[in-house]
Amino acid sequence: MKKISEFIWPMIGLAAVVVSGYFLYQELKTTSLAAIWTAILAIPPHRILLAALSTLVAYAALAWYDRIALLHLGVRHISWLFVSLCSFTTYALSHNIGASVFSGALVRYRAYTAKGLSAAQVAVLVALCSFTFFLGTILLGGFTLVVDPHLLTRLEGRLPGFLTDPKAALVVGIGMLGFVGLYVVGSILRLRPLHIRTLKLEYPRPGIMARQLLAAPLELLGAAGIIYFALPEAMNPGFIPVLAIFLASFSVALASHAPGGLGVFEIVFITAMHITDDAQKDAIIAAVIIFRIFYFWIPALVSVIVVVAFERSRLAAAIGSGASNPTNVPEPPVIVPGLDAHELERELKQKAI
Repeated sequence: MKKISEFIWPMIGLAAVVVSGYFLYQELKTTSLAAIWTAILAIPPHRILLAALSTLVAYAALAWYDRIALLHLGVRHISWLFVSLCSFTTYALSHNIGASVFSGALVRYRAYTAKGLSAAQVAVLVALCSFTFFLGTILLGGFTLVVDPHLLTRLEGRLPGFLTDPKAALVVGIGMLGFVGLYVVGSILRLRPLHIRTLKLEYPRPGIMARQLLAAPLELLGAAGIIYFALPEAMNPGFIPVLAIFLASFSVALASHAPGGLGVFEIVFITAMHITDDAQKDAIIAAVIIFRIFYFWIPALVSVIVVVAFERSRLAAAIGSGASNPTNVPEPPVIVPGLDAHELERELKQKAI
């Protein structure tokens, strides 16, 4: 019998799409497709190229997430090429499917167990990658609020007044940076690990922590760069405001569990950009479409090809192995100290089914 949580998150994601879709329709019902297409064609080719390069930076940093997690586990025998392809496929699919933690876990489980990792190791890898992204969001979010505490005034009237107050925003920003500082101190001093049920999460070594603080902001800067370069220079508020708006939009979209954050990302971003006329609205929509094409749709198409090729090679290897050695002897599981490996392995296998 399936758990209730397996039905709740898809329902939440569907509800988020419907609600945000309604508000997005109200926002865009006076906009014509021809005007949006004209705005897309008006983006200079060199800025399209810069947006494409930003996409490569973002996905390269995501591959670094996996590499960092593997180093934390002491796994060094997996090639950079395999890690990059696995990471690219994981994020390209999970970004479009939604519920990225769970969908990403299934893709990684399939790929990394083929390289000898246990389910427990994959669980730690997924958790560390998710936390690396969270850490980067907190770090850059705190930085943008400290640098420009007036950013939240863009949402004045749509958020409670105390949240849009610059003084409150500054306090929130300092608190976010303080959280990152505590994490750094915990890693340096090797504080006691955090226990979550059967999972034991230890502070990573300082070298791993330092890599996290580089990789996570790099990915988010690259992703925000896509939409920044797609915006026309005349109405571009600057990289810091665009970064802050992107972080808020992307975080809300992920929290909604809507597939690809569809509708959720757009309505938050468009609302926070302070549109004053139809021309600006068309330009912002064009920039969002470019972002979706580069960050979501093209990677999704490529990832399907990668998955098909991987599964085909696995099937061919299984057929060849079965023909040459009909008796398969299972290898002993790899146990990670401090983890209930059997429990995690059983959970991940159930999700894979």
